[in-house]
Amino acid sequence: MEFDFSADQKLLKEQVQRFLHDKSKLSVARRVLEGDETHAADIWRGLADLGALGVAVPEAYGGMGLGALELCVVAEEVGRACAPVPFQSSVCLATDALVQFGSEAQKTRWLPKLIAGETIGTMAVSEGGKGIAQMATTLAGDRLSGTKVPVIDGEAAGVAIVMAGGAGGATLAMVDLGGRGITRKRIDTLDPTRKQAEITFDGAAAEILGERGAGVRQLRTLHDRAAVLGAFEQIGGAEAALYMARDFALERYAFGRQIGSYQAIKHKLADAYIKIELARSNAYYGAMMLASGGADLPLAAAAARVSATDAYEYASKENIQTHGGIGFTWAADPHLHYRRSRLLSLSLGGATLWRNRLVTALEKRNAAA
Repeated sequence: MEFDFSADQKLLKEQVQRFLHDKSKLSVARRVLEGDETHAADIWRGLADLGALGVAVPEAYGGMGLGALELCVVAEEVGRACAPVPFQSSVCLATDALVQFGSEAQKTRWLPKLIAGETIGTMAVSEGGKGIAQMATTLAGDRLSGTKVPVIDGEAAGVAIVMAGGAGGATLAMVDLGGRGITRKRIDTLDPTRKQAEITFDGAAAEILGERGAGVRQLRTLHDRAAVLGAFEQIGGAEAALYMARDFALERYAFGRQIGSYQAIKHKLADAYIKIELARSNAYYGAMMLASGGADLPLAAAAARVSATDAYEYASKENIQTHGGIGFTWAADPHLHYRRSRLLSLSLGGATLWRNRLVTALEKRNAAA
């Protein structure tokens, strides 16, 4: 049994890594952080030209027709570069939602635009901390009303998958954000390299995605899938933060010695490495379940999500600490990874939610044993 990526998958990883290393340095993330851009459009076009946005989309719709494993290796490199692009929102959520649940007409209309980078997708679920049972957004016929906040990449998106209530229960609805009855407002968040918005729908035209009333089940499926992909993105970011700290520790001298020679530094960086490798192991298992459609996907996704979130948060924090006083300044780069680690830790639901899911999945498996 093979427990590693194939030669072709590694080649794809290397191509994406080379492009992002050359074109999406941290100076690009800082440009978006400090500027008015919603995302780095030049990097997004480059990823589209590489075919990275359509890796897991069937060839019939213009994609590469590969699979989840190939998308995992792309996600890791996006995370490593801390690329200011809507990869998770558009590729891992909106595009995947269409592939999994879209009608033939919806796929034909939207998938070619999404994978070409002409349109950005997002998913709008949150209403400021309310649970699905308390949602105020409703779908009446083909008209959507309500407010979603925060919506990651909501300002840049051209299409949104929206969770709405109404007759028949919670339903996923697809909305063209260029239509009437839609207003958007940028909101302040911790990570402006992935800008977020408040989107208000006032009788906006919408289409049901999949089956009416099946929204909760569909969302759980999409979140489990996105959690595995997100874990790879978090691992890439965590490894980049660790290497940034390592390089600084080898360059910085104190009392005539490299600070990396002191145990206080070495042990923390070693702890970060261990957390990353544990997360990678869980992510590989999640990737296997995702690619094979295994019944253990909910368990694997939760384990990958919990461990990758812990690894990225720890590595990004220790990166700041290793840099010392300069690490806390705006001019230094460590905070870019810390911001991204916090964003990714919340984008699919917080750590507590996923820990609870992990415990529930383990209890269910043990009860069946």
